[in-house]
Amino acid sequence: MLDNLLIGAYLIPTLFGLFLLSPMGRSAADSLSSRFEILSTVRGQITAGLQIITFFGFAVSAQTFWISSKISEGGNFCTSSTVFSCDDLLGNNDLNVDPFFGFSWGFIGMVVNAFLLFMVLVIKNDPNGEYTQRFIQLGTLITGAGILVILLLVSYEIEEGKICLYCTTAHIANIAALIGFLRLRKLHDDNAAWKATSTT
Repeated sequence: MLDNLLIGAYLIPTLFGLFLLSPMGRSAADSLSSRFEILSTVRGQITAGLQIITFFGFAVSAQTFWISSKISEGGNFCTSSTVFSCDDLLGNNDLNVDPFFGFSWGFIGMVVNAFLLFMVLVIKNDPNGEYTQRFIQLGTLITGAGILVILLLVSYEIEEGKICLYCTTAHIANIAALIGFLRLRKLHDDNAAWKATSTT
């Protein structure tokens, strides 16, 4: 029960962030713009969605890192006889670390999402700054490379016959962030749309 509540606490805001940065989220952004002025522009709508996604991407990555640390100390968190058992994956020392440096995937997710969040905040607060275009390109590259990592981790899940819902939530956050950075990139190419002060 606790597992489901925690997963929902990470997944629901992530999906809301994805909805917000999508074209379909314009109506929600308009209804919230009187309270949150940044949502009055498409650029603000996308960066707000990305801010939510990367924050909760960091949070769920921190959760997976904590779970793997707990398991390494001899504890358990979400052991299950069903296909949904994160302990079997996060507790596997061969699968739960990157093949090059041996860092935990949860730790890598924390670092990557913290950096993505930093870039989003810079873009949000200084949309015409000297680093804006570079950060948009870098964010697109990082989240694009994340797709390859997702494919690797999904192959581990298939190999083990188990699914880690925390990991899946982190994967969804990466895909959502990639969509957001691609939308930012397209918007940035349209100088008038990028500098627009409102959608009206």
